[in-house]
Amino acid sequence: MQTQLAPQYRATPEGQEAEAILRKCVHCGFCTATCPTYQLLGDELDGPRGRIYLIKQVLEGGTPTRATQQHLDRCLTCRNCESTCPSGVQYGHLVDIGRKIVEEQVPRPFGERARRWALKEGLNSPLFAPALKLGQAVRGLLPEVLAEKVPQPQDAGRWPVREHARKVLLLAGCVQPAMMPRINYATARVLDAAGIQTVIAPNAGCCGAVKFHLNDQEGGKAQMRANIDAWWPQVDSGAVEAIVMNASGCGVTVKEYGHLLKDDAQYADKAARISALTRDLSELLPELLPELAERLQGRVRAPAAPMAYHPPCTLQHGQKLRGGVETHLARLGFELRVARTESHLCCGSAGTYSVLQPELSHQLRDRKIGALTEGFDARRPAAILSANMGCIVHLQNGTDVPVRHWIEVLDEALPA
Repeated sequence: MQTQLAPQYRATPEGQEAEAILRKCVHCGFCTATCPTYQLLGDELDGPRGRIYLIKQVLEGGTPTRATQQHLDRCLTCRNCESTCPSGVQYGHLVDIGRKIVEEQVPRPFGERARRWALKEGLNSPLFAPALKLGQAVRGLLPEVLAEKVPQPQDAGRWPVREHARKVLLLAGCVQPAMMPRINYATARVLDAAGIQTVIAPNAGCCGAVKFHLNDQEGGKAQMRANIDAWWPQVDSGAVEAIVMNASGCGVTVKEYGHLLKDDAQYADKAARISALTRDLSELLPELLPELAERLQGRVRAPAAPMAYHPPCTLQHGQKLRGGVETHLARLGFELRVARTESHLCCGSAGTYSVLQPELSHQLRDRKIGALTEGFDARRPAAILSANMGCIVHLQNGTDVPVRHWIEVLDEALPA
């Protein structure tokens, strides 16, 4: 794609990165075939190719409008288009650049500004946990769009206390400890069973994705730097062998710290090392398998019916990790089935998208549940498993089939 950037963008790092991405695009349109919003709306401007043209126009000096902003807002940033693109266009990085520039030029209505501010500040606030407890107590009185984000309270069980020579850092996350604490505890117990100790740095917080994708990119980068500072003593000393992510949405962000902070002279090298050490929990399965298989031999308490598995977009498209969870759990005696159709499509959660774009989000959720339950007896798997808390909460609100993280099921199968 030919480009002619306006002078105000030509010499900036963002402009140069965007231009390099734009020039890879060959207008083929393969991306539209796998774009969830294009499939729902049928509008070229609500597909990756159309959004690329909108961003290109702005970078070449065009004036963005409210319509430009809305088309970019409707993007889930699922990055399915990146998996489809034959030219390797890094659409996710491009849309982040485009959104930031448009946000600086197009004012939002007050209601939108207030909602987005509440999300980016509230989800990261120390008041989130007590607010969630209050929400759980009055869930029936909340508006539907909020009530469906308030899960039932969980009993997380016990955190393992054994010391191991092998240690990994775990990002607790900003909302997961309060909303679904069982995921972190189950992760620690499974790793403990395989002889690995889970360590949480108390000063590490949100990965930065929420603020970054709500166009507070500097606020998001500040959180990234804070996490690097919190992890660095253990990373630099070699005390930990990896930084493990059990939420694929956080994982894809931390794996990109090196890219997002590449122009920060103080943090660029550290960020690159953090990204290189980061592993999705599923990436540990091949190494954990022998130990777990020995402990589970003949003792897997697998459900009588098969389970469905939804690979999150942040895992299969963002991190390019496909097939690992279902393959390795099958070797341990579990039967997982990926949807026969549309397994590549987004469930509609996409971070805060389900709150900001509820109509589109619910359509995608219902479509995903239909695909996941098709082909099971009485259209009912024993459970739907996933690898990202946002997807789990979102899908659970559309079905009475239990929706869980795969690590919870593995944890329950382990002998006490």
